[in-house]
Amino acid sequence: MTMQQPATRRTIKTFDSYEDAERAVDFLSDNDFPVENVSIVGTGLRYVEQVVRRTSASRATLNGLAYGGLLGLLWGLLFGLFFTVDSGSFFGVVVYSVLVGLVFGALFGLIGHSGRRDFESVGQTVADRYELQVDDSYADAAEHLVARMAAEPASVATTTT
Repeated sequence: MTMQQPATRRTIKTFDSYEDAERAVDFLSDNDFPVENVSIVGTGLRYVEQVVRRTSASRATLNGLAYGGLLGLLWGLLFGLFFTVDSGSFFGVVVYSVLVGLVFGALFGLIGHSGRRDFESVGQTVADRYELQVDDSYADAAEHLVARMAAEPASVATTTT
């Protein structure tokens, strides 16, 4: 069994935003370019964590209460539909499941919050720039198409069908 060497790639253009690089690949695709020979490579990567809000023990408990209630309702409905015979026992199973879900959800929310940081955040990895890299054997054709895209009016270059 022979191992196939990966194709050598060449950077044909660098973009400041991912959307611009994505638009270039979309343009190549619209012009029947074999896009399986293209990569978008982010360079200058950094991790950015945006703090969303403060989280207290009471907020964590309320969030757990809500999720537990929903999970209890889901389980109660499923068990009620498949394992009860009359409507009285169906509603009893649903109510019991919701109550158990509320209690355990609140406990898990409170316990899960203890000892943790007091804020919620959303993290993402962002790049300073994005390189459009193409296999060497297709790079000249891709450069020609991307140059043509840059020469077209913005409304034509960004329109997709």
